[in-house]
Amino acid sequence: MRREIACLRYAAALMVGLGVGWFGLPSAAQSGDTYKTRLSALPADAKTRPDLAGTGSVTATLSGTKLTVNGTFEGLKTNAVSAKLQNGIVAGVRGPAFADLTITKAMNGTITGSADLTPEQVQHLKKGGIYVQIYTEKPTDGTLWGWLQH
Repeated sequence: MRREIACLRYAAALMVGLGVGWFGLPSAAQSGDTYKTRLSALPADAKTRPDLAGTGSVTATLSGTKLTVNGTFEGLKTNAVSAKLQNGIVAGVRGPAFADLTITKAMNGTITGSADLTPEQVQHLKKGGIYVQIYTEKPTDGTLWGWLQH
């Protein structure tokens, strides 16, 4: 009798555990960490200051190790030519590009794309070290940037 009760309790606990796990999976799979940034002009010197203009915003969602980026920009003085995700370790520290994004090649438009992050890049993202940078016809070393923040 004790053995039968123990088996019934085990079976009930197993069913509850499976039910929670089964119904909890869809919400876990659909959720992701959201990061946002406002795109603004890079630091300027006397040579680049006249060419730096524009604003924008980007939202990025991290699901597992995949970062998906969507955003808009406007008011550039020359056409955008590319957009990149860059790894700066922490906010404010420049770093190398690691992923190309799709961008409208115009003075106003959209930015989209995704990248599979390494564990190190995920940690940098969580510390505010990943940023989006837009490159234009002039200046060629970047016009707008924004650091992704949680």
